[in-house]
Amino acid sequence: MFPVTANLHAELVLARSVREVAEFVDAEGWGRPPQMFALVPTADLVAVQPELIDQLDAGAELTPVAQEAFPEDVTGGSMALDEFLATTTWPPAVEGCVLVQEIVVLPPDAESTLDDALAPLLADHDAADAAARAAAEAHPERREARLFAAVLRSGTALSLLQLRPEDDADDFADLELRTYPNLAPNIIDALHHTLD
Repeated sequence: MFPVTANLHAELVLARSVREVAEFVDAEGWGRPPQMFALVPTADLVAVQPELIDQLDAGAELTPVAQEAFPEDVTGGSMALDEFLATTTWPPAVEGCVLVQEIVVLPPDAESTLDDALAPLLADHDAADAAARAAAEAHPERREARLFAAVLRSGTALSLLQLRPEDDADDFADLELRTYPNLAPNIIDALHHTLD
């Protein structure tokens, strides 16, 4: 049997935590605002709050802890998510974090539609962003999805995507998480900075 390297161990711990977050969020249903989860060592959590021992997975190295809802101006107003993350920091007891947000994904050939919508507005960042969102929402092949972006202090990161079932009857189908090359690098970078 081959020994598990520290990096592989961290990847497995993070993947297990993201899966736990995904199951929790999936049970809440779709149409939810972005949400953050702190990843705290399970042993430390039990030491501070022993009454939680029956509610926690003792075999999990990290336990996701849901944070308060994002301020209203982040979820639908003036402050962008990246600006909010730039002002977020975690105490040393937090080993990592997970951000969950609902997004719209488009097929690869939709890029030309977005380029046409953005070209006249590139000088105005806010107008370009609004035009991109409107073009994505109006695209006939758009799909709703959840993006899970997670990082650990060690540098390990993971981004996964859950596509919303096209048929509402499938909302209770098995949870399927996918990954793609270079998925959400800016969000991963922003999350790493919250742990600095």
